[in-house]
Amino acid sequence: MTVDLLITDAYIYIDRGHEIPNGWIAIKDGRVHSTGAGGQTPPVASRAIDARGQLVTPGLINAHHHMYQNLTRSYAPVTNGTLFEWLQGLYPLWAGLDEESVYLSTFVAMVELLMGGCTTSMDHMYVHPRPNLIDAQFRSAHEIGFRFHATRGSMTRSVEDGGLPPASVVQDEDTILADSERLVTKFHDPAPGAMDRVALAPCSLFSVSERIMRESAAMADRHDLRLHTHLAEDPEEDTYCAEVYGCTPTEYFERVGWASPRSWVAHYIYPSSSEIDRLAHAGVCTAQCPCSNMMIGGGAADAMNLRARGMRVGLGCDGSASTDHASMWLETRMALLLGRFRNGPHSMSARDALDMATRGGAACLGREDELGHLRVGACADLVIWKMSEVALAGALTDPVEAWLRCAPAVAGTTIVNGKILVEDGVPRLSGLNEVLRAHMHEARRIQRLTD
Repeated sequence: MTVDLLITDAYIYIDRGHEIPNGWIAIKDGRVHSTGAGGQTPPVASRAIDARGQLVTPGLINAHHHMYQNLTRSYAPVTNGTLFEWLQGLYPLWAGLDEESVYLSTFVAMVELLMGGCTTSMDHMYVHPRPNLIDAQFRSAHEIGFRFHATRGSMTRSVEDGGLPPASVVQDEDTILADSERLVTKFHDPAPGAMDRVALAPCSLFSVSERIMRESAAMADRHDLRLHTHLAEDPEEDTYCAEVYGCTPTEYFERVGWASPRSWVAHYIYPSSSEIDRLAHAGVCTAQCPCSNMMIGGGAADAMNLRARGMRVGLGCDGSASTDHASMWLETRMALLLGRFRNGPHSMSARDALDMATRGGAACLGREDELGHLRVGACADLVIWKMSEVALAGALTDPVEAWLRCAPAVAGTTIVNGKILVEDGVPRLSGLNEVLRAHMHEARRIQRLTD
């Protein structure tokens, strides 16, 4: 039997507790066909890549993102605001989103993710000033060949209703629910190895009605979908929930039926210990976003404490206007540094961070059986990492620790579904320059800038 692709002479991180120095990995029909050590004879391949001296890992998984925000990166008027100030400053700009701008911003975000070693990403698209924006995202994913989990976000509470966003970016409940059903029917693929999935994702407890929370949970049960939202991200959220619901954010989350294995939440910075234990027992996962939370100055989840209490923790880039980049390698490195800074040098290793970026992200998306590892039968999503000889000089004993401790690292080769999408650090995509030019035009339009 001839396989499609063979990677040889690499240090291969297959999964937690399973690493192969000087190993090989074979890919066929979009799946991991076989793996072996240097002394074992690999199968014949249509194409072989010599990865001598390089680290191979599963593709990183981005468990929380807002791709459209790369249209307003580093927007000067709000760069130093609190979370709520930042949102209030940017919502009026995001009201200018349309299908073209969302298509372009999603395309750019996915290419940037691929270059940072990410092979699967969700996106939390909760601003809907115009219809069919998520359709435009799937168009980008299909053109690139990216594994994509779209989450149909929503907001029902505008400024007039005591919320933060202007009325132009919120929707009524019936519109949200009808479009959610439409997207599930049109795009959600429940089959193994799926490239397209849909989840339901009301933006936050303070931005949608109780009906949306409850009916999203019911719809997820009917269609076997994942559920996602922001939770316990900011102390102001505690104040809001206490005044409006008479409880904490986690208690309200439980009240509306979201404390289930279907759910994963973003941030989860300010829960009590008992609340962590309850959600972990319920099977809820969370996505830590180290760079974004540190940039906003709003604290960060204690990932290792959450993991110790039984909660699965993934990593996310968060919005490209809060963290201003989309490198999952950088998020993984920052998670390591933040964990050690918070809890001491013995608290976290590079393998812990890599596990969060792979297995943890797969758990958030409900796909740990086939994503986040390179065991035989897994989806063939993997990265051959590229680092300069100068950066690695003297790093002789542990390639995984060196990958995060020595810097910077980029994806030399990124493979999704068995297909090479980045090679020698360069995206294999025609028309990228045209997309970037069009993206600049849309960014200037939304930011209301003129030449």
